[in-house]
Amino acid sequence: MKVKVITRSPDEYLRETKHDIHKVFRNYDPALHPFEAAREYTRALNAVKLDKVFAKPFLGSLDGHRDSVSCIAKHPKRLSTVVSGAFDGEIRVWDIPQRTCVREFVAHNGIVRGVVYVPSGNSFISVGDDKTIKTWNALIPQFGEDEEPVNTILSKSVLTGISHHRQSNIFATCGEIVQLWEESRNEAIRSYEWGVDTLHDIAFNMIETNTFAACASDRSIILYDMRDNGPLRKVIMKLRSNKVAWNPMEAFTFTCANEDYNLYTFDTRNLKSPVNVHMDHVGAVTYVDYAPTGKEFVSGSYDKTIRIFEADHGHSREIYHTKRMQRLTNVQWTLDNKFIISGSDEMNIRIWKARASEKLGPLRPRERAALRYSEALKEKFASHPQVKRISRHRHVPKHVYNAQSELRTIKTKEKRRENNRRIHSKPGEVPYVPEREKHVIKEVQ
Repeated sequence: MKVKVITRSPDEYLRETKHDIHKVFRNYDPALHPFEAAREYTRALNAVKLDKVFAKPFLGSLDGHRDSVSCIAKHPKRLSTVVSGAFDGEIRVWDIPQRTCVREFVAHNGIVRGVVYVPSGNSFISVGDDKTIKTWNALIPQFGEDEEPVNTILSKSVLTGISHHRQSNIFATCGEIVQLWEESRNEAIRSYEWGVDTLHDIAFNMIETNTFAACASDRSIILYDMRDNGPLRKVIMKLRSNKVAWNPMEAFTFTCANEDYNLYTFDTRNLKSPVNVHMDHVGAVTYVDYAPTGKEFVSGSYDKTIRIFEADHGHSREIYHTKRMQRLTNVQWTLDNKFIISGSDEMNIRIWKARASEKLGPLRPRERAALRYSEALKEKFASHPQVKRISRHRHVPKHVYNAQSELRTIKTKEKRRENNRRIHSKPGEVPYVPEREKHVIKEVQ
């Protein structure tokens, strides 16, 4: 006689260790779970609220400069090292984890206009108002040795910016003209001119490493190819661009920080209109830098705030500010995609988290699983009014809040005026111009 009994293996329902997550068996029949959506909505709401509770982005400051910070450069191989230049000509090398200055020396007479590491990380190059390009050893001098540059080049023209090629020993400087240099030579190997009196920023492309872009004083952004003898193209904006940054994951995309409070993302294949206009700042945008993933970028402005934008969104996802922080001169996204470093007018370098509520340090498996679950719920209920309202809410300084209100009024008034003109004019006499085409004057080839 055979007797059938119900059996199940303990491996299916028991944990191996107490640190493992309990195995939960789910029946996906919606008829058996009438309150599933309500439960998940409540959990999503709690997850968004907890994000606000744990949002403490400011980590610390690097204090020591005696004048405003003018430029910051990241080490290409070490996350713990950055170098900064100031308006009094001083350069400092910082140890980020220890928050200490490991080197300090006066490099130039006047403002340090730019500093950049060579790809190997063994040295860095600085340019200043004294028309000199100086190469410095990255190693700290031995006891008794003076801080002397490895090489000094005297330029014939004013220098306002520098950018290094990602792989080779070539770097470019801008000022009255754009010049290409080799580290081993004291004469420029090539120079470019296009009827512009001053260029104030230059940046090499991270993928198409032969191309680079520069911002000029005639409100234009000029594209170059170092294999060619002259500039390629330029796009002229309504107001001047202060900084240009290439997307490290898309060879043809760059973003520029403009004086009209906006940032513009362009596709080099079509410069007639920007791909996206990023709004939210209420002062001239001075700096922009991409995250290593290429999905986000950070910007600093004269409105004393740092904003983080998603590359395909027109409005910022985050705003950072402190009472003491003044006008931003430099912002950098670290190469591990976790931190943001900012330099400002009141002589401080600040360190921020790239995600305000992210927990630093190691996570236990259960903790990581809970965070993943929360992120999935927030994404699922992102368009729900309550979740959306809480996730978007930010406390901003009073001057920013008032300026936003004023700008909103001005834009509404302009739209109303344009609409009235269109209504009271002949059909087609007042054409509709999209927002993305309003700020570009023309493309020149």
